[in-house]
Amino acid sequence: MAEQKAATTPAPITLIEAITQALAYEMRHDDSVVVLGEDVGVNGGVFRATAGLSAQFGTERVLDTPLDETTIAGLTVGMASQGMKPVAEAQFDGFVYPMVDFLVCHAARMRYRTRGRLHCPMVLRVPWGGGIRAPEHHSEANEAIFTNVPGLRVILPSSPQRAYGMLLAAIRDPDPVIFMEPKRIYRQYKELVPDDGEALPLDVCYVLRDGSDLTLVTWGSQVKETLEAADALAKEGVSAEVIDVATLTPLDFDTIAESVARTGRCVIVHEAAKTAGFGAEIAARLAGECMFDLLAPVERVTGYDTHIPLFRLEMKYLPSVEKIVAAAKRALAHS
Repeated sequence: MAEQKAATTPAPITLIEAITQALAYEMRHDDSVVVLGEDVGVNGGVFRATAGLSAQFGTERVLDTPLDETTIAGLTVGMASQGMKPVAEAQFDGFVYPMVDFLVCHAARMRYRTRGRLHCPMVLRVPWGGGIRAPEHHSEANEAIFTNVPGLRVILPSSPQRAYGMLLAAIRDPDPVIFMEPKRIYRQYKELVPDDGEALPLDVCYVLRDGSDLTLVTWGSQVKETLEAADALAKEGVSAEVIDVATLTPLDFDTIAESVARTGRCVIVHEAAKTAGFGAEIAARLAGECMFDLLAPVERVTGYDTHIPLFRLEMKYLPSVEKIVAAAKRALAHS
């Protein structure tokens, strides 16, 4: 019996494997779900997120497209408007720019433009962020571009469990979702992720660690460094609450506001450039709606207002545990 139980117990999987697992589950249970993009079929995608799907579901549901992001976006919007549930891959974050016209002018406006007669249940998967020693256009943190577009959901999971549950929810959503996957942590660690088809709620922040002295707010791959910073602060007697935003838009601001009301201090961490990064929106809302709860100015730990450098300086660009701890101490210095 013990041997049989061990054989049926699922093994921990990585974030990229959780993506594959969620796609396969939804394709098994919903014939309207199709996958498309450059090299997603025979090769299983540049990061192998779609490995094995073509063999399971055939080339009519796993489509290798031309190397043309504009065409991929147009096909995806067209399929979604006609009853399909396409999941497209942008291959790299820097490849989304030719797709913006279809995403902003058509996908995001479909429901509004037709007064609800049509909707656009599509997902655009975007391998996102730096830290993998990639060349230019392969290491963008461009989430803020899409958070400014009404009608788009922007999701950035930070763990295998959240990637699985949130991708299922994104595919089932009747409106367009930009699903950004932090590729630096694709294979960084593993979690048990039951393949049970249970979606996680969207539009909510996840409190990963309770605390009373300050609030650390982050998303994507920076969750790892932020949790490590909270551990470092704990050794010095500082209790830090850690919030994973997860869904950037619509933003669950209430969870952040409730935390800051308890702690009085907030540090926002993201790897995108500082100016007009999404952290600026959170900071502005804290200033406008929670000013009398704040005991210190809101701190931001971000990338620089430059293009992300090549790999020799890449990790210098990204927020580090040391930078997060230093920002926390600046906030704590205000009494």
